[in-house]
Amino acid sequence: MIKKLLKPGLIVSCQALEDEPLHSTHIMARMAYAAELGGAVAIRANSGKDIKAIKKKVKLPIIGLVKSCYPDSEIYITPTMKEVKEIVKAGAEIIAIDATNRVRPNSVTLDEFYHEIRSKYPDKYLMADISTLEEGKKADELGFDIVSTTLSGYTSYTRDVNLPNISLVEELSKVVKNAILTAEGGIWTLEELNQCIKHSYGVVIGSAITRPQISTKRYADGINKKYLKEE
Repeated sequence: MIKKLLKPGLIVSCQALEDEPLHSTHIMARMAYAAELGGAVAIRANSGKDIKAIKKKVKLPIIGLVKSCYPDSEIYITPTMKEVKEIVKAGAEIIAIDATNRVRPNSVTLDEFYHEIRSKYPDKYLMADISTLEEGKKADELGFDIVSTTLSGYTSYTRDVNLPNISLVEELSKVVKNAILTAEGGIWTLEELNQCIKHSYGVVIGSAITRPQISTKRYADGINKKYLKEE
């Protein structure tokens, strides 16, 4: 039972890509430790190296993913078994994968990918990153342990969606029957967080907590210029 491992509440995504200021396994591990001290119930982490470093520092369950680009697919969150193997080897308890309707590398279907992971790693929990109501329903029917709105706003057919997509979370709460539901994407305020948690088991927050260049820009851009006293 996933609920024995994962408590309801705040999941913090500790990720920094290669072109970001905090790109470092050491920094991500310290960031995860800070999140644990702050009350997070789990950590979402990218790459085997970061997962290993974070597991040495925190006692929380880890949602692992590996971002990789393939020329024949738009999918980059854990797109193939190669990335799944890296996550498992690193020790993450939960594997997050792109569960959208988009074409996977080598034209592998989501059903095929899901069943291969279940067959090879039956002791791991699986998280479906989805972008639409239909994708969430399918992931739940397939047997995913967690359905998350991670990719709403990030697929070509959802780019016009305003984030956070609270209405999607609410709609999914009515149709997801077996998996637990988590909300993710564009959550910045306590009001937004509580609107999401009202309809879900947990909320995943990344940029607002662990990407200071983005949160700094929000404040800097939000300054009313008429109050700036330039000499």
